[in-house]
Amino acid sequence: MRILVIEDDEAIRTGVVDTLESEGYETEECDNGLDGALAGVRGGVDLVLLDLVLPGKPGFDVLEEIRGARPTLPVICLTARGEEDDRVRGLKLGADDYVVKPFSARELLARVEAVLRRTAERPSDVRTLELDGRMVDFARHEVRFEDGRRSELSARELELLRYLVANPGRAIDREELLKNVWRVDPRGVETRTIDMHVARLREKIGDDAHQPKVVLTVRGKGYMFGS
Repeated sequence: MRILVIEDDEAIRTGVVDTLESEGYETEECDNGLDGALAGVRGGVDLVLLDLVLPGKPGFDVLEEIRGARPTLPVICLTARGEEDDRVRGLKLGADDYVVKPFSARELLARVEAVLRRTAERPSDVRTLELDGRMVDFARHEVRFEDGRRSELSARELELLRYLVANPGRAIDREELLKNVWRVDPRGVETRTIDMHVARLREKIGDDAHQPKVVLTVRGKGYMFGS
């Protein structure tokens, strides 16, 4: 596993890198937001440890850029900020976990291992998807049709489609989608939101709602990729 550490404080960054490497992880380092965003979007890493107070580009902007380009890449925020509003904002932008400084090496490693376990079922990055008469471009967040029309997809719609594509021929229930796409505990959560996202996704990619060929409904089970 290769972990990207985006942290401007040299002492903290060195300590984090030494801790990770002592446990057998490979590491890559960045000391500013601009380089960190580029490294995260470029790929080649399995997890990002991201400080939220960075020179060059704020950590929240880095998180949003990475999440937009690589929806399945796990990100743990490292910050001295302990306020609830900052934690909530980071999680809403797609962070998988949040570690408040100062933290111990033991706590950091435990959180890294937990996030990697949770994300093991996430699909690998899919860049493009060719469908009948249209192309889904995950990097550009859009669907391009043969007649020149374009339809913009949200990050959540892309990640939903990506997850279905990565599990061809398997009916995926709503609880699994909530856990691995929405990254929330499915217990007690209204699953209607998934049906609404599927409806919007079908509309945007030109999949007939009454006779879909791409996102299939498996009655009593969930949804499945059908093309």
